[in-house]
Amino acid sequence: MQQLNPSVEGHNRIEGAAIRAPLPARRYGWGSRLRSYLVFDPIIWLTTVVLGIISIPVSLLGEKTRILHNFARFWSQLIMKTVGSPTRATGLDKIDTSRPMVYAANHASAMDIPVLYVNLPFQFRIVFKKELLVYPIVGWHLKRSGQICINQQNPAASIGSIRSAVRSLKGGMPLVIFPEGGRSRDGEIMPFLPGAFFMAIKAQVDVVPVALVGTHELLPMDTYHIKPRTLEMRVGEPISTAGRTLRDMDALSTEVQKALEDLYYQDRPRPLAVSK
Repeated sequence: MQQLNPSVEGHNRIEGAAIRAPLPARRYGWGSRLRSYLVFDPIIWLTTVVLGIISIPVSLLGEKTRILHNFARFWSQLIMKTVGSPTRATGLDKIDTSRPMVYAANHASAMDIPVLYVNLPFQFRIVFKKELLVYPIVGWHLKRSGQICINQQNPAASIGSIRSAVRSLKGGMPLVIFPEGGRSRDGEIMPFLPGAFFMAIKAQVDVVPVALVGTHELLPMDTYHIKPRTLEMRVGEPISTAGRTLRDMDALSTEVQKALEDLYYQDRPRPLAVSK
């Protein structure tokens, strides 16, 4: 392990040899807040309502899931352009995106979903929490577009959705998961839930770590204050599940988490609590 560096401002316990000291935090005053509350947020809500309503009848005119995925991608493109936060995607050129795989991403912001829709160049399904179904329009879209609903309070109730996801993976449909089980409040990567990799092992498909960098700073939890910035989506090497069984879920979870952390903490301080 590299020697600890207690001199980095704001991080008394940091691991890493070549980590730069963080730049002074940019200040966002009332002008930024008003821009969010009076411009960004109303546009996002209006876009969500209008496209969500239009997508329902339009999806009856052809292949429903493909049409709704294209609507979600268009919605995401509009949102990211509205908030002026382009994403630099790296690593996709090193993997075979024509193969069905499970893409495991960190989750620190409501903006993670638009970033993934804009930058993953293929149709996919997302695993989401049952609680999202209560939201009008968003819940309708999730249900109609074939996304995978998980009931974290009653996993047995999710068996049908999980089986459907495994069938979809075997049939060639990639899957996006957030193995932390929810959004991180501080932007740091939380411990993974080993059960998140059940579907990858059952389908015997590779797991691809995806680090979303900057989304927490763009829009953290419990606020509507959007702070535009350039984002990154770092895609790592696929991790094979060939020959693994459900007994290997913990080991696979640990391996994927380490790979994702290595991507995420390339140029930012790594807390000691983060796995090595």
